Amino acid sequence: MAIILQSSIFETKPAVVESKYQMLSRFAKVFLAVGLLVALWGLSTARLPNGQVWIHPLDSQPGPVRILRFDASKGTLTPGEAAQLCYSVKNARRVSISPMQSAWPAEDRCFDVVPEHTTHYTLLAEGFDGTVAMKSFTLSVQSLPSPHQSGLQYAERRRITTRTHSRTNS
Repeated sequence: MAIILQSSIFETKPAVVESKYQMLSRFAKVFLAVGLLVALWGLSTARLPNGQVWIHPLDSQPGPVRILRFDASKGTLTPGEAAQLCYSVKNARRVSISPMQSAWPAEDRCFDVVPEHTTHYTLLAEGFDGTVAMKSFTLSVQSLPSPHQSGLQYAERRRITTRTHSRTNS
């Protein structure tokens, strides 16, 4: 028959007497471990003032930045008509599209544009290794056709009225 001895975690006397130095050493190790975890979490959520991520994501492949896709949903528009502008990049730290002067950290994105005239769009993607990739295209906006005039021409006919008076009754 085996006898199992249980000790309670609420015991008032520790089994082994620990010196103040050992307790301080253990506290310092735990404090350091927690501090490192908080620092790593903080770095993973850190962003630059304009919202860009400044740490290379773990899931991205090492290598130069590449533009996989940059196009519009339509080739030619009429004034007031919308098109979707889409891009897809790999290993990009920052993406900007001119003439919009906006920057995004996303790898894939689509958004609506409503150009008033033919517009030349340029995508610049900056990689984590400092390389830059560029791709451009032009989105044509054709002006609306002028109202079509028919081949018929209308002439205004003047009505001429003549009055005659006879002097026989006067």
